[in-house]
Amino acid sequence: MTEPIILQSDETFVLNVGPQHPATHGVLRVKMTMDGEYIYDAETVIGYIHRMHEKMAENRTYSQYLPNLSRLDYLSAMAYCHGYVLIVEKAASIEVPERAEYIRAITVELNRISSHLVWFGAFVLDLGGFSPLMYAFDDREQILDLLEGITGSRLTYCYFRFGGLYNDIDDEFIQGTRQFIIRMRKALKMYRKLVTKNIILMKRLKGIAPISVDMCQRYGATGPVARGSGINYDVRKNEPYSVYSEFDFDIPVFTECDSYARYNVRMEEMEQSLRIIEQGLDKLPDGPVNPEKKLKAIKLPVGDYYAAVEAGRGSFGIRIVSDGDKNPYRLKLRTPTFSNMHLFDEACRGMLISDALAFMGSLDLVIPEMDR
Repeated sequence: MTEPIILQSDETFVLNVGPQHPATHGVLRVKMTMDGEYIYDAETVIGYIHRMHEKMAENRTYSQYLPNLSRLDYLSAMAYCHGYVLIVEKAASIEVPERAEYIRAITVELNRISSHLVWFGAFVLDLGGFSPLMYAFDDREQILDLLEGITGSRLTYCYFRFGGLYNDIDDEFIQGTRQFIIRMRKALKMYRKLVTKNIILMKRLKGIAPISVDMCQRYGATGPVARGSGINYDVRKNEPYSVYSEFDFDIPVFTECDSYARYNVRMEEMEQSLRIIEQGLDKLPDGPVNPEKKLKAIKLPVGDYYAAVEAGRGSFGIRIVSDGDKNPYRLKLRTPTFSNMHLFDEACRGMLISDALAFMGSLDLVIPEMDR
């Protein structure tokens, strides 16, 4: 853990990064107390776009609330919708056809790759490299075309239904996805040569902003942030859900704890997602994607329920308290970026501001997920 610098004079000043600064990737304000170019203290300030998503659940039926989930982490929307349908299906004892579960896993992993590609392009852009952004968005466009064909949307998906899916996938989607796997594996090799092994990137990230295991545990960090600090935890492996137990894939973990480690976790995660997608297509069973009997208005039994999934930025958990009505009595969202972001205040002390912006990019923040 980096210790605060020792002030050499009383000439400190406060620098506001945001709430409209491009480096904050959203409506985030970071109030920095500076001693020259060094950060003495920092305070992250959120709440500028708070939309009351949890409160909205209390006056909507379970089905009406489905579109809200994709408005949280809009880059990893599929995983959020997946978590919501899982908890309702678990509480209401709704059986899901096996084919639907495989398609869910395939689309979630496609969405995970598209999310990581946005992070990759924007992160390198923050560090001064423009070309990788163009390559990353070109690859991401292929995913958006595939998902648009089956969901009708390119960003805020509402494809999952309780007990199944909005519709089935077709041969065009399957063939297009197989072609994308080949394309993306070539692209990852190119990214490795162009960016990952680039000496400028390595100098900007190696040894910068080390996050200890203890700090991750104190703040509740999960996802690539925690795995970049040597914590081998992924909900898909440690607490398997859906059909993830049927897939053979690895969880990238690095022990260097710095910004370069967090970068490498996400780059390797894209390859693992391709493995899951490929296996999902190979094992895809025949059959329906929705229950035989159409579900009526859903009312969960009285109780307290919780479920978690591995979203693009970490563990996303949902807690629902039901009083037996058609609306949740209380819904609580545990979003990964909210925990990951609060590491910044402590870990950035004593850093140069240029290194702090690189550190912020390595956390992969999506502000609407915090301001929910």
